[in-house]
Amino acid sequence: MRVQKQRVAAYGVCIEDERILLARWLGPDGKKWILPGGGIDHGEHPHDAVIREFEEETGHDIEVERLLGIDSELRHEAERDYHALRVLYEVRIVGGELRDEVGGSTDQAKWFDLGDVPDLPRVRSLDVALGLFRTSPPAGILR
Repeated sequence: MRVQKQRVAAYGVCIEDERILLARWLGPDGKKWILPGGGIDHGEHPHDAVIREFEEETGHDIEVERLLGIDSELRHEAERDYHALRVLYEVRIVGGELRDEVGGSTDQAKWFDLGDVPDLPRVRSLDVALGLFRTSPPAGILR
């Protein structure tokens, strides 16, 4: 019997002066760059989760500007079917200071020029989020 696992998370796209703030995720396949954010706690609103997670991973306080959309990814892995739902927001920094997360799922927070993103080891959802940011599809789905 295959195990089914679903994870719901919220992430923030923070772009200033053609630069994007990313966090380096310590994933099972090695370190990859990801949007700051993460899992939504039981009973927590995604809006509140992205604010909490962004601060945990970058040190910055943020304000949510707008909902970009939802990314839904189904992966059939060796022993399970994994369904990731990601709520993606455009955010802006309103306080705090850049710092790295200690003892979490990421180990570094860093600004990158947008033009350098395609050359980074990164998760697929980063490309989806940038597509949503650039195109603003009415239904919030990038196909």
